[in-house]
Amino acid sequence: MNQNDYSSIILQACDLITSNSIDEAASAIRIGYPFSPSEKSGRSYTPRVMTKIFTRDGFIDRYRGTRLVFPPTLRVLSHYLPLDFPYHKNGKMTEGHLAYWELFPTIDHVKPVARGGADSEDNWVCCSMLTNSIKSNWTLEQLQWELLPPGDVK
Repeated sequence: MNQNDYSSIILQACDLITSNSIDEAASAIRIGYPFSPSEKSGRSYTPRVMTKIFTRDGFIDRYRGTRLVFPPTLRVLSHYLPLDFPYHKNGKMTEGHLAYWELFPTIDHVKPVARGGADSEDNWVCCSMLTNSIKSNWTLEQLQWELLPPGDVK
């Protein structure tokens, strides 16, 4: 179902509520646009596993195709150039260099865990912190994105 269909269900529920048909409105939502809670699960990847995924994907943001940088490389730059290339442990954009958002690889779940996706290697891809933040718990279909092929680590 596309978003236009969902908006018509919301309109129908609002009309039913306006006519004091609360039970019918609930039924319309339950059938046409149901709430599907998912169980929370922890993340099972370690820094070593993350590096394996980054390497497998060729240090490429699998959604945008941009090249990413091995995280310790960025940290070394921050160590030697703290004023020109600052690092912030919590990723605060006003205090850390933007490269930590644009070039720092992270793991994303192609099908979000919050949407029932598995926390497993076959659902993990490499992407930048920025892309991961934008994608959040949305599916590729909702964002109209596609999964790009892995890059070549060489």
